[in-house]
Amino acid sequence: MELNPRRVALLVAANTALAPFAIDAYLPAMGALADTIGASIHHTELSISVFLFGFALGQLCFGPLSDRLGRKPVLTGGLTVFALASLMLTQVDSLSELLALRFVQALGGGACVVNSAAIVRDCFQGREAARVMSTMAMIMMLAPLVAPSVGSALLHAVDWWLIFVFLAAYALFLLWLLGTKLPETRDMTLPAASPRQVIGNYASILRHREGMGYICAVATAFAGLFAFVTASPFVYMEYFSLSPALYPFVFGANVIIIASSNRVNIALLKTRTPQQNLRLGLAVQLAASSGLVLVTVLGLNSLPVVVALVMCFTGMIGLITPNSISSLLDHFGHISATATALLGGIQFSSGAIAGILVGYFEIENMWPMVVTMLMASTIGNVGVRWLTPKPGPDASPDHA
Repeated sequence: MELNPRRVALLVAANTALAPFAIDAYLPAMGALADTIGASIHHTELSISVFLFGFALGQLCFGPLSDRLGRKPVLTGGLTVFALASLMLTQVDSLSELLALRFVQALGGGACVVNSAAIVRDCFQGREAARVMSTMAMIMMLAPLVAPSVGSALLHAVDWWLIFVFLAAYALFLLWLLGTKLPETRDMTLPAASPRQVIGNYASILRHREGMGYICAVATAFAGLFAFVTASPFVYMEYFSLSPALYPFVFGANVIIIASSNRVNIALLKTRTPQQNLRLGLAVQLAASSGLVLVTVLGLNSLPVVVALVMCFTGMIGLITPNSISSLLDHFGHISATATALLGGIQFSSGAIAGILVGYFEIENMWPMVVTMLMASTIGNVGVRWLTPKPGPDASPDHA
């Protein structure tokens, strides 16, 4: 099969979209789901953090397996587990069942999504990889844009359980799509790592100063994003009294700005390095999160102001994530799935911890969200400037 950049971007975007669908589709139904299982909305929101922890573990376990067995066997197994767990979630009637099955669902999802960046790295390098990842991310943004609207429609048409039926159907669609349209991209003539070598590979990445700087950037941006995502059902639907029907539109505004920033990133890569774009995105995030704290202190946190500042923060994901991942994999192309797995494990664990900080204590205001976002962006800016070299002048367009 011919694998040009656009085809690869489309296929891996469809695969990567599994995660935002699984996270965002049921957000409008959080109140209805909480009523069914007899839990508070804050504790039901913890199912997001449990999903992120499972997603992190799935990537850590199955990323190295993908480097050993190939991309397609791991993709097929992960999608099967995800689909079965999604169907079982339609029958939950307690918080403990919800958390347990969301964890299993996430293990399958992690096994799938860990392959996306590895597939890109199998086929492309340097700026070309960064461009493909930006295109992939821009297409993938359709998932969180439409997921809450799909969830809201399914909730009003039948009930919250139909959302998990939809997730199972999407996983089965991916089984067909990737099974028929995607060849094995890993060069199977490359030596496979033993379990001991896998641990050594993880250790080599953890010891790599610059690589850890790029991981820090993605992890903290993701933590700030999921501080917002976890808090958004409460902040928008209870604190600002939005209806579940309007919630997807306000939530979706963030997705539009992320998609737009991905287009900006692709354009900027013609004249700037990925590392320069990364630092620009982190600086804007710090300014936006500082603004959120300031308006909360001053009592100026109206819905339009909060939405605008959150959009500035989340929009920078389009500058931070693709440039960080492509920069990281330039150092670890020979173990790309393992590097992606470690990145994903730290990234999703950071998002889970941020979600717990926001939701566990059931504080009925915006402070947990805005403080967590400021902490995350501060750590990201300090970490990148401390661990990675300062970007020099731009080189030729083929500079990696």
